[in-house]
Amino acid sequence: MGRILLIDDDPAFTRFLAAYIADNFPLLQVETRNNPMTALHSIKSGGYDLMLIDLEMPAMDGMKLLNFAVSAGMDKNRIVILSGRDADFLHGVCPMGTCLAVLNKFEARQKSVLDMVFNSLNRKAEEP
Repeated sequence: MGRILLIDDDPAFTRFLAAYIADNFPLLQVETRNNPMTALHSIKSGGYDLMLIDLEMPAMDGMKLLNFAVSAGMDKNRIVILSGRDADFLHGVCPMGTCLAVLNKFEARQKSVLDMVFNSLNRKAEEP
């Protein structure tokens, strides 16, 4: 089973996205953390195939979590940064190569990129 860690301070968004993944990608298991500080322990324990991290959260922003995850051994190409900001802002904060992708979580076009990532992970989870 593909394991995903979703870190976002908006409980409604994490519930929505976790339910969407469960309904559409049955081989993926999502763990949600709404407090970035409590996510640190989960990141340390590892074992995730993908991390979705909100850029702007109180107490600790997504870039600090990304850096922590990479220093704890997570491949940066398995981390997606999500935000409500526009693409130009996001690419200024996270230049190409910083992580797998930087996406606006409210744009419908960006959802197709997430779906491609989820589809790929779901297919890998099917392999013996």
